Amino acid sequence: MFEFQTSLIFPVHAVPTAGPLPSGAERLSLKSADGHELAGIHIPADEASTDRTLLVGFGGNAWNGQDVAEYLHEIFPDDDVVTFHYRGYSPSTGSPSADALIVDAPLVYDAAVARVKPRRIIAIGFSIGSGVAARLAATRKLDGLILVTPFDSLRAVAQSMYPWLPIGPFFEHELDAAGALQESKVPVALIAAERDEIVPAARSEALRKRIPKVIFDRTIGNAGHNDIYGRSDFQAAMREALAAIIG
Repeated sequence: MFEFQTSLIFPVHAVPTAGPLPSGAERLSLKSADGHELAGIHIPADEASTDRTLLVGFGGNAWNGQDVAEYLHEIFPDDDVVTFHYRGYSPSTGSPSADALIVDAPLVYDAAVARVKPRRIIAIGFSIGSGVAARLAATRKLDGLILVTPFDSLRAVAQSMYPWLPIGPFFEHELDAAGALQESKVPVALIAAERDEIVPAARSEALRKRIPKVIFDRTIGNAGHNDIYGRSDFQAAMREALAAIIG
């Protein structure tokens, strides 16, 4: 389990290949601090505006960055969306790890802000991406966070999945979302799945208790960790969450 934990947490072999570039979208590229190529996508708002909101998206561990961007654009067509393929997720190069996601996220933020020059910046994280977005809030200015199926600690989630294993001493991919947010002033919206089979309710609740400024909190009834994204009530909750942050 120790030897295979990276492939379990980052199943790059199971991630679908990105499709054709959507109309109006542009490919982005930047280099990580250690020289790896990170590939991204920018989907502009459908209507140009001087009052621009930038959504920086961080997907789950089985999403490619382009699918994240297209999904967010579907929900928020009036806002600019920027996402990147995680390191090690084609066409980005390198090897995935929690540490890599943490150090790459500020680079993604800087590139996105320089490109869009928005009035406000919201980071959105799905599943493992919620931990990445939370860590970003500790290093960059954000006007809000939307965290979907979130957790307090990735190590704690792993321990709950394998209670018979001594996870703690051997876990290499910690994402401490609660620690990153416990003193943060950033407004946070939380959206959980009632039947989440990956992130236990206890892990979302542990995060909730440590965030000083939760301004929106919704649990989608009868939704699972993965099928939540196809739910119209989830997409409505995403719009309400953004409205709560901006309002």
